[in-house]
Amino acid sequence: MNKFQGTGVALVTPFNTDGSVDYNGLKNLINHLVDGGIDYLVSLGTTGETATMTKDEKKKVWAYTAEINDNRLPLVAGIGGNNTLGVADDIKSFDPTGYSAILSVSPYYNKPTQEGIYQHYKHLAEVSPLDLILYNVPGRTMSNMTPETTCRLAHDFKNIIATKEASGSFDQFNQIMRDKPEDFLLISGDDPITLPMMALGAAGIISVVANALPKQFSDMVKLCSTGAFKAAIPAHLSLVEFTRLAFAEGNPAGIKAALKYLNICGDTVRLPLIKASSALENAIIKEIDKLNILA
Repeated sequence: MNKFQGTGVALVTPFNTDGSVDYNGLKNLINHLVDGGIDYLVSLGTTGETATMTKDEKKKVWAYTAEINDNRLPLVAGIGGNNTLGVADDIKSFDPTGYSAILSVSPYYNKPTQEGIYQHYKHLAEVSPLDLILYNVPGRTMSNMTPETTCRLAHDFKNIIATKEASGSFDQFNQIMRDKPEDFLLISGDDPITLPMMALGAAGIISVVANALPKQFSDMVKLCSTGAFKAAIPAHLSLVEFTRLAFAEGNPAGIKAALKYLNICGDTVRLPLIKASSALENAIIKEIDKLNILA
């Protein structure tokens, strides 16, 4: 479980201007994150624009990510959906070489009951060759996984080891921390509230912002991990505006605009997403310059 402490990054998927996967950009990004002190990587989570990728593309990206990472950092694969049997088939056909866990989002659109969510993850836990990390993100799924369901799953299945919580509800965080098994991890799914969540006892973050600012973000998280929250506050506050801008026109348009300016990869996204507006791009560039990231 220690491998999922600290700063994880939900990797963007770089695309060429023709929309194909930019593998050179992905290599640049992985090396940028390793050099920046990140603790683990998440390949093809929501930030990776998986909704617009084919199964063949996903397999190639997972394999390439493992190859370039070369066991330098723990790897997590994002495999989720709202068709339980389909997700189970995807998990069973996944090549786990180089990977330590699977991040699986709570079923979206269908709006299942809490028992339906429990049975969904129960089925996945019974077929997965790797440990599972739950992912609760009601803003995208339109369905909240309650603390009771999260902790029930955590107690019932030893291979369900953590939850990425992006509900934004500290009431939920409190209940999970109180009722979870001791070794079950609460992981922040929202960049702006990483510090207060870690003060509560969260293990860290699966971050979007750290795609662009790995050292700045991981340095802040490392301070939190040692209990030095007062020392972490200036770093936390310095990232507030960049974080706001990164999500101002949706994810990952903003963070890809930052990565383009940092010469790591391009800013192409796949429809129905569109690139950041010129105004937002200019604001992001101004904020990066203010943070002296290129110095």
